[in-house]
Amino acid sequence: MAVIVALSAFLMTLVGGWTAQRVTDRRHLVLGLAGGLMLGVVGLDLLPEALEAANGEVHGVPTALLLFVAGFLGAHIMEHLLARRQAAHGAEEGASGGRAPEVGITAASAMVGHSLMDGMAIGAAFQIGGGMGTAVALAVVAHDFADGFNTYTITRLYGNARRKALIMLFADAAAPVVGAASTLLFTIPEQLLGGYLGFFGGVLLYLAAAEILPEAHHEHPARSTLLCTVAGVAFIWLVVGIAG
Repeated sequence: MAVIVALSAFLMTLVGGWTAQRVTDRRHLVLGLAGGLMLGVVGLDLLPEALEAANGEVHGVPTALLLFVAGFLGAHIMEHLLARRQAAHGAEEGASGGRAPEVGITAASAMVGHSLMDGMAIGAAFQIGGGMGTAVALAVVAHDFADGFNTYTITRLYGNARRKALIMLFADAAAPVVGAASTLLFTIPEQLLGGYLGFFGGVLLYLAAAEILPEAHHEHPARSTLLCTVAGVAFIWLVVGIAG
C-alpha cells in the first residue's frame, strides 16, 4: 500500500515539474511562486518536524536549529566557493547570470534526498497504522507538486541544460517510491531524520531568500510576483493544515 501511494507522489512530482516548464514565458511568476513554496515548506513543514524529531540540545540550543543554521551557511559558503572557482577559470556570465551550475545540481540533489525521506515517512506511517499512513500520504502527495516545481526551477535557474533539469525531476519523482520500498528492509532513527530535516531546511531557506526571490523581483517587481509568493506560502499552509 505504501509503494502504491508513493506512485501517486511520483505522478504529482512530474506534474509540478511539467507546470514549471510550461510557464517559462512568465519566469518571474514561476520564481515568485517557487520562492513562496520553498519558504512555506521550510517554515511550516520542515522546521517544526525537525524540532519535534531531533529533540536534543547543544549548549542550550536545539540541535535542529543548529543544523538549520549550518545548512544555511553551508549553502552560502558552497555557492561562493563554486562562483570563485568559476571566475578563476575565466567563465563568463551567461544564461545563469554568473551562477555556478553545480549549485543548482546540488540543490536539486538535496530535493531528491528530501523526497526519499518522504517515501520513507509514508512507509513508516503505514507500518504504524492505516489512518496514520493515509494522513502522511496526503501531506506528501500534496506537497510533492511543490517539490517537482522547485526541483526543475532551481536546476534551470543556475544555468543547467533542460535535459539535466528533467533528469533531476525524474530522480525526484522516483525517490518517494524508492524510499517507501526501502522501509520493508529498515527504518531511519527519528533523531537522525530530524537533524537531516533541519539542515535541509536551512539550505532551502538560503536558496529561497538569497537567490530565487531576489531574482523574481529583480526585473519584474510587479504586484503579481508578490502575490505568487504569498500564494506559495498559503498553499503549503493549507496542505500542512489538512495533514494535521
